[in-house]
Amino acid sequence: MSKPIPIGYALANLPRYTSYPTAPHFGPLGDAEYRGWLAGIRPEHPLSLYLHIPYCASLCWYCGCHTTVTRNEGRIARYGAALLREAALLQAALPAHAGVAAIHLGGGTPSTLGAAGLRTLLAGLRGTFGIRPDAELAIELDPRVLDEEIVAALAEGGITRASFGVQDIDPAVQRRIGRTQPQETVARGIGWLRAAGIRGINLDLMYGLPGQTGAQVAATARFAAQLGADRVAVFGYAHVPWMKPHQNAIHTEDLPGALERLRQAETAEQVLVAAGYEAIGLDHFARPEDPIAAAARGGALRRNFQGYTTDAAPVLLGMGTSSIGGIEAAGYAQNEPNERRWVAAVEAGTLPIRRGRAVTAEDRLRRHCIERVMCDFALDLAALPPALVAEVRPALAALEADGLLDLTPDLLRVTDAGRRHVRHVAACFDAYLGTGAGRHSAAV
Repeated sequence: MSKPIPIGYALANLPRYTSYPTAPHFGPLGDAEYRGWLAGIRPEHPLSLYLHIPYCASLCWYCGCHTTVTRNEGRIARYGAALLREAALLQAALPAHAGVAAIHLGGGTPSTLGAAGLRTLLAGLRGTFGIRPDAELAIELDPRVLDEEIVAALAEGGITRASFGVQDIDPAVQRRIGRTQPQETVARGIGWLRAAGIRGINLDLMYGLPGQTGAQVAATARFAAQLGADRVAVFGYAHVPWMKPHQNAIHTEDLPGALERLRQAETAEQVLVAAGYEAIGLDHFARPEDPIAAAARGGALRRNFQGYTTDAAPVLLGMGTSSIGGIEAAGYAQNEPNERRWVAAVEAGTLPIRRGRAVTAEDRLRRHCIERVMCDFALDLAALPPALVAEVRPALAALEADGLLDLTPDLLRVTDAGRRHVRHVAACFDAYLGTGAGRHSAAV
């Protein structure tokens, strides 16, 4: 029997490694430099689009997203028009490319655009970019504000996958996080989506919430499985009130400790695996027939700002306030987060880039190592430069001594017990960790 992993690993704060270098290490970046990056895109490169819609009808206290509460229809309509203006600016700056392979609408709550706004946006994107026939079009939805008219607009626009935030089904936990959402509301929304032909259903759950118990986590995981979700993500609540002041509504003393968080994560995994799901990476689960499960089995799983994905496009274009895109060969670019400044820049015909990070050859090598560790729980050390292996081996050996991984001269493999702590393994390849002013969430 393997020895237990020391609890200190669960207490540490580390990046989620949805990029490398990570966002705290971004610096100033402008229109001209970004246009230079775009010009380097090759004809065989497919594109992926991420559009951020930063509005919600109400603010959930646990939320770590860039969002704001509004019901101002004029403001929302102007934002939707600006998104299409930004799309046109990007397309004009692009050389020949291989078309759009994926679109993701995130937020916030993208459905705040309304049925008419969603129809206009999706049709506009289709008219601006060449969207490939096999493209995946995904959207994040709040089942509390979903209706059949919006679902019809999504189906007409070609949406193929939808994600619902469930978090926890227990009313007591919901009251503590400012999000009351009956189970019937979630089930009804999924029924509407499936009836409209939107078959890909993702459900997002959370552990580590205030007052939450392992029994509540288990019940929520069973609920997700009973609804037949294709994919389930189980995220640990990140309490970062220094970044998101509204999280101060959650009392720190009500939050589970590190050991309880670890047990809750393990409980969710046990329930979902017993229900027939395959564990994908750090915190995702999927039906065996789902494309992301096939990608994980085949070593083709990827990781980007949306988490684990099948999207292998080397170009991710971000649109909307605060959105982050990335060009594998060049670097990362983040849009202006201030809505008024973002709209003004777009309406003036300027790409609204605020900050970013060019990547070096060494960054790309380390990014590869981090992504494969996060996705495959293994890394071929023999394929890496000997100098890099020599640099990281002492740190890897320390993790091996604590049971997180098995190490040979040619191979790193994360143990079953170490998978929950894989961010520690990825961090061994992070040359920037501990530099700069970035603060990170709990590793479990």
